[in-house]
Amino acid sequence: MDIVRLFRGRLFERGLVYVGTDYLSFPLWDKYLEYEDTQQAWSNVAAIYTQILQNPNQQLDRYFEGFKELVASRPLSELRTPEEAATAAAAEAGDEQIEGEVNPGSEPSKPVSTSLKDAEELEKYIAIREEMYKKAKEFDSKIIGFETSIRRPYFHVRPLNVGELENWHNYLDFIEGGDDFNKVVKLYERCLIACANYPEYWIRYVSCMETSGSLDLADNALARATQVFVKRQPEIHLFAAQLREQRGDIPGARAAYQLVHAEISPGLVEAIIKHANMERRLGNLDDACSIYEQAIAIEKGKEHSQSLPLLFAQYSRFLYLVSGKVEKAREILDQAVENVQLSKPLLEALIHLESIQSLPKRVDLLDSLVDKFLVPSPENPNVASVDEREELSSIFLEFLDLFGDAVSIKKADDRHAKLFLRHRTSSDSKKRQAEDYIVSEKTKLAKSSVAATNPSVVGAYPGAQNQWPAGYGVQGQTWPQATQAQSQQWNPGYAQQAAYGAYGSYGTGYAPPQAPAASVPSSAGYGAYPSTFPAQAFPQQNYTQPAAAGAATTALTPAPQATTVPPTAYYGSYY
Repeated sequence: MDIVRLFRGRLFERGLVYVGTDYLSFPLWDKYLEYEDTQQAWSNVAAIYTQILQNPNQQLDRYFEGFKELVASRPLSELRTPEEAATAAAAEAGDEQIEGEVNPGSEPSKPVSTSLKDAEELEKYIAIREEMYKKAKEFDSKIIGFETSIRRPYFHVRPLNVGELENWHNYLDFIEGGDDFNKVVKLYERCLIACANYPEYWIRYVSCMETSGSLDLADNALARATQVFVKRQPEIHLFAAQLREQRGDIPGARAAYQLVHAEISPGLVEAIIKHANMERRLGNLDDACSIYEQAIAIEKGKEHSQSLPLLFAQYSRFLYLVSGKVEKAREILDQAVENVQLSKPLLEALIHLESIQSLPKRVDLLDSLVDKFLVPSPENPNVASVDEREELSSIFLEFLDLFGDAVSIKKADDRHAKLFLRHRTSSDSKKRQAEDYIVSEKTKLAKSSVAATNPSVVGAYPGAQNQWPAGYGVQGQTWPQATQAQSQQWNPGYAQQAAYGAYGSYGTGYAPPQAPAASVPSSAGYGAYPSTFPAQAFPQQNYTQPAAAGAATTALTPAPQATTVPPTAYYGSYY
């Protein structure tokens, strides 16, 4: 019987090692208390309460009340564990020895003194636990907001909402700001139950353990992530490759990149770029170029490869910036024009590379390529959206404004107006119609509200509302105030004042990249890691014009011209 009891007690202790400090661990604590209560092991029950009161818990107040009831119903001698009893006996013996040395002829203590000493010991015993409870409650008040925001503490294949994901990040930030490393580890393990399918939390866990010097915990977490939980998501393997390179494990880093190339996400542009850059850091420039060339050769064999234009653009950029091979970089882009369908990223790369070269510029070649992209034909279909084509046309107009002549600028300007001004005018017209309807409805509501609240002849004479013939005395229509959207304004098709900021920076470094619009991931689960390069999709930059600065005030006052916002550096998403 003692063996069975010992085994069950150890089984509870094993479970509590893993989840005993969780905020919702009270069901397991209740079972443990219930079991020891049936065994009438009061010292064990008191010890369990002592463990509970040291950490925040959803039922902490209930446990403290239960502890006080236990202390009130049992003597202190039954509540102390053998270790606590031995410590108290040793302390009492030491006190008696000191008292005997101070007063050698004193008589033995009276029973009343013994009772007072027991009461003092009980008060001290309770005070220690009460202090634990107060500290736990204080910490509970700091984390209660995080805990109540955790709606799904268990694992499920359905994705978590944004609020819960942000809550986990905020909770981890708070705990990492403390000085209790065990709490940090426990919270990460809790987080990774609900967020097991999110590589960002595994990456954060490994990085935290790496920073704290706990390499065993870091390796354990990385192995679970790459081999079990998110093994089909490329960002965790790219992170593993980077980590191994930092540790000096170059073969391990190469193996991680090869796994992405061969199995996880073949043709992933980000993996190819990172792998080539690592080889460049190691001094293997030929191997870096070989990585690009092999990837381009593989993508050429695919039909409608979306990554091929990006690979050509990135390889050209790599050759110019790292090797200084201008002609080779231009040759790569010329090959791209011959081998792939024209796309916005590819033409942006061509315009940018041409803009930083010495005169003369290949304006005629660029104009023919841009015209082929902007004006689709049966022989040259184009799947690009209207917004993409309009943005590229604006970029080319900026290029011509710097390097073209008056004839080429007029030709491109006329083409831009013919293709996109009608589209822009139609969109603005629909917007005005929608806003006119909203204003009209608001005006009707305002009139009905005034009629209902203000006294009138009809209100003074209730029977007067039916004395006039139908339609007699109909009031003249009052037109609503002219709104900002009602003023017809000519909206230029592209930003005339925009600075061609990307030019001239090709050889000396690039400006910080602008944040691209949301891109379509190349594979399921491949989220926003990181945002430096697009993941297999062309970013959609927004060049829409803002609303007019002010509304028309009178019929004789002309509407102010809409101010145009210069577009961001068009090449920032790729370079």
